[in-house]
Amino acid sequence: MRSTFSLAWLAKSLSLVLAAGALLAQAQTAAPAEGTLDKIRNTGKVVLGVREASPPMAYALGANERFVGYHVELCERVLKDIAPKARLEYMALTAQNTLPLVSNGTVDIGCGPTTNNLARQQQVAFALTTYVSEVRMAVRADSGITSVAQLAGRSVAATTGTTAVQLLRKLERAQNLTFKTALGKDHLESFLILESGRADAFVLDDNLLAGIIANSKTPQAWRIVGEPLGSEPIALLFRKDDPAFKAAVDGSIRALMKSGELERLYAKWFLEPIPPRQTPLNLSMSTALRQLIANPNDLPLESYAAR
Repeated sequence: MRSTFSLAWLAKSLSLVLAAGALLAQAQTAAPAEGTLDKIRNTGKVVLGVREASPPMAYALGANERFVGYHVELCERVLKDIAPKARLEYMALTAQNTLPLVSNGTVDIGCGPTTNNLARQQQVAFALTTYVSEVRMAVRADSGITSVAQLAGRSVAATTGTTAVQLLRKLERAQNLTFKTALGKDHLESFLILESGRADAFVLDDNLLAGIIANSKTPQAWRIVGEPLGSEPIALLFRKDDPAFKAAVDGSIRALMKSGELERLYAKWFLEPIPPRQTPLNLSMSTALRQLIANPNDLPLESYAAR
């Protein structure tokens, strides 16, 4: 009898404990996390995630690691608008740790060249697109090559593992072209294949091509040409499920677009001489980005692929 009572009492107690635990978990889930704007107001600072070697988007200058670039300056202007009294702190990120450090709130806003896609949207949120990376080709300025159709029968350099390789294969099938592909293990080796005359073109993201050309021995000897083989939307990023912060950032970006400031900022980093060598990238604004400035959106990569 005593044993039956003990078991019943134990079962009842366990049920009450589980119920209490469920209620506590429900309350914790329902409790809103501190918003980024509140966090910035309470701490008096905002942490910007930047890259150390992704010119002209985000990179470090000099021994003091002063961070500059198109997306770094864009971040600074947005934060001056939405949090004018906050102190700016910079944290160098890599491609591997950007998403987790933004997702857990260590970094308040990511200012590197990060592609907005559906998989990443599961971890973070993206602002309006402020750059569209287009896969194009670098050629000798005197080559006469201006279109991908002219690659037929020629040798084309690309970097192993990049989307450019996949796009070249797709191009061959779609346009019934035949050309030789020379693969480099990294972007500098791929450019060396072009530079040494072993390839007639080097296919890669236009901003990366521009950075490589600007730092080459003879930047004036090369041109970025041809219609885009593919496009990727690049945007600032921040913590998910914080609509107030996204609305503030997007509102500031819209104002910069409407006033013409974003276009002037683009010209500063893509058309005018930039540090450290004061060499201009001469990368004109794409039609896709001009359309986005006129009609801003935050659509992911998959939307571009579907067009």
